Amino acid sequence: HSHQAIAQGLSGTPTSQSYGKSLPIHEFTNHPSFPKAPNASSVTHLVTSVAGHVYHVNFPPEYQSWDSVDPAELFHAPVVKKPCKSSVVRHLQEVTKGVDFIVLWMDCDREGENINFEVLDCCLPQMQGAGPYDRVYRAHFSAINPSDILKAYNSLGKPDRCQSLAVDARQELDLKVGVAFSRFQTRYFQGRYGDNLDSAVLSYGPCQTPTLGFCVARHVEMETFKPEPYWVLDLGIMKSGSMCRAGWDAGRSFSRGKVDALVVKCRDAASSSTPPSARVVSIVVKDKKQGRPVPLNTVALLKACSKALGIGPHHALGVAERLYLSGYLSYPRTES
Repeated sequence: HSHQAIAQGLSGTPTSQSYGKSLPIHEFTNHPSFPKAPNASSVTHLVTSVAGHVYHVNFPPEYQSWDSVDPAELFHAPVVKKPCKSSVVRHLQEVTKGVDFIVLWMDCDREGENINFEVLDCCLPQMQGAGPYDRVYRAHFSAINPSDILKAYNSLGKPDRCQSLAVDARQELDLKVGVAFSRFQTRYFQGRYGDNLDSAVLSYGPCQTPTLGFCVARHVEMETFKPEPYWVLDLGIMKSGSMCRAGWDAGRSFSRGKVDALVVKCRDAASSSTPPSARVVSIVVKDKKQGRPVPLNTVALLKACSKALGIGPHHALGVAERLYLSGYLSYPRTES
């Protein structure tokens, strides 16, 4: 787990005191010193984790009824945040009771930034002293090996509220669009097909439904595809025992007559000289520098794994996640 790797990277030892079961707490003292309080005589670190988002968005109870609420009303309805698990909220409140500083180590993407502020909603009231947000910091890192962890710890920044608010907006849109259209199309198709539907609810998702549309469109293309024969020209020239192959600029043609005519033209040109020969019209020489490969983002990673290794997306992300948690590669889920 990442929190264990971060605790070990900070303490420099795998033997820091740990307690708790579902969300363990790792505790160690004085090493390393805290960069934002260099004159502190003693520093006790507590490292723990959360399991994804702390809160989720939902509609208030008065908008939960399918019968009394028109789906269109949901676009103007308020939303409320509710804990995903009350035990996680209590855990965070207990761990941060009386602390002086908080350092946030969530994944360095928008979702991670949003979870940072969810954690702060639980923890800020528990901190010691006035103006607690001034004593909140954010670690920016892309890998969880010891050197990257210490580098991030010694160059702490602040959490980005704008990124968090972007996720809040996306969550509200997902909720309103998803629930409104799910209710609408479920009612619509139930009215037309009744008991013939395979499901009691026909869900709509801003991501899943367009993706399904792409899959269906591709499936229709494959089902209705009619193969057409095409022809290519491949010229082989033997020189000093080596074969030189010349490609055709046009690539391929769906007209056999056109290609046959070019074959005849090539043979006539070759037979006009003894022995048959070809003439080099021009030579272009270029220097080319091959840069080192750039890191893959998530989409490029999944494409490469699928095309070159035959590994599916779920398996590929699972392997990438384990390698990341082991400190071998950088964060695999971000697009930045």
